[in-house]
Amino acid sequence: MARYFDVHPDNPQPRTISQIADSIRSGALIAYPTDSCFALGCQLGSRDGIDRIRSIRQLDDRHHFTLVCQNFAQLGQFVQVDNDVFRAVKASTPGSYTFILPATREVPRKLLHPKKKTVGVRIPDHAVVQALLAELGEPLLSSTLLLPDEKEPLTQGWEIKERLDHVVDAVVDSGDCGTEPTTVIDFSSGEAEIVRRGAGDTSRFE
Repeated sequence: MARYFDVHPDNPQPRTISQIADSIRSGALIAYPTDSCFALGCQLGSRDGIDRIRSIRQLDDRHHFTLVCQNFAQLGQFVQVDNDVFRAVKASTPGSYTFILPATREVPRKLLHPKKKTVGVRIPDHAVVQALLAELGEPLLSSTLLLPDEKEPLTQGWEIKERLDHVVDAVVDSGDCGTEPTTVIDFSSGEAEIVRRGAGDTSRFE
């Protein structure tokens, strides 16, 4: 049965954030809100967490997982960013964008796209996630909480708790959450390619 954490959306309670971070370090898979929609998240190196996300979402090995980072300095440890891409990504973060970029050796091989050796990264504009990332001190391995055969992500913490109670370890709820996933921009070739149009404005990449 999943633990349920009720977190203030603007002033996350430090004790609660610490409890959530401890559970992630202990191997927990969580459902949590972001500035786009709910996501599934686990510790960066958790093989069990990766397998469970794949199982819940029925993903194949070509799926791009996302490293949700606290800031640009952290993001730069895990992906290779040249000057032009740096400016484009920097201008769009924090925000509802996921960028696909060549991974550095810091990224576990299991997370990489098997052919491209790329990974998704993003910096969310969300107080609860930022507090959690600060407490963790490392990125959160994530994937949009979009269930198989459903067109829209789940948006209510109580509903996620009800439906995923036996497949996730914790649900973090901070009130209303969006229904639109991030906009995904693939920069792996050096040029911007819009892979998915979502919550982030795509005009600067067209």
